[in-house]
Amino acid sequence: MNTRRAVVEIDKLWSVFHSRGVDTVVHQDLSLRIAAGELLSVVGGSGSGKTVLLRQLLGLETPARGRVTVLGADASRMGRAGAASRVGMLFQHGALFSAFSVLDNIAFPLRELKTLPADLVRDAAMVKLRMVGLEASAAHKMPADLSGGMVKRAALARALIMDPPLLLLDEPTAGLDPGSADAFCALLKSLHQELNLTVVMVTHDLDTLLALSTRIAVVADKHIVAEGTAAQVMAQPHPFIQAYFWGERGQRARALLHDSSKAG
Repeated sequence: MNTRRAVVEIDKLWSVFHSRGVDTVVHQDLSLRIAAGELLSVVGGSGSGKTVLLRQLLGLETPARGRVTVLGADASRMGRAGAASRVGMLFQHGALFSAFSVLDNIAFPLRELKTLPADLVRDAAMVKLRMVGLEASAAHKMPADLSGGMVKRAALARALIMDPPLLLLDEPTAGLDPGSADAFCALLKSLHQELNLTVVMVTHDLDTLLALSTRIAVVADKHIVAEGTAAQVMAQPHPFIQAYFWGERGQRARALLHDSSKAG
């Protein structure tokens, strides 16, 4: 049993959306605990509400029932001023401001606080730029001039600018070629360890899942149907798990898991 303090606690969550007089239940009695220092990956089929779950953690969606607690407080507080000091978010496509330079994108959350002098904000942004493996020359480039991998790195630097203890990742390697995806996974793994981050990641990519996760939670049938290490989850008989991990697209995942077990 994991005795480390909980960074995220989700208790009997119901996510319900109303459209044209019809209620759609996305999550029903979903419960999950994420301990400090974990890198937990959330997987599930299309429409299972993986990204909705991230929005719940950010306080951007209000539960119909149940409770979502982040860093000891109700998740609704995450949407308030200074939230970036508690939770960093890496969006699927980076979500950089197209009219801002890379440096200005990274510095944006810190500048919004209006509590630090401009030169100190700039220095902090440059530290984060180098932390994610970008050259100093990238600071004054515009998002349109960046490769996909550079966009992800700049967006990650922005997510980390205020040193949040919790980092949320939405499909972090989506759109990257295999080499760039592997390099970005290596960066995330290194930062997770060096900064003692707690990370919650949504991904459909099996290589990313196995390269990074310390634990996996599977969302299906509107709740968590399995959680644990990759080996523990893959042993479960649920139809989604069998199709996802043991179908044709899971062949490489099985090989990677086998190689990892041998190396350990």
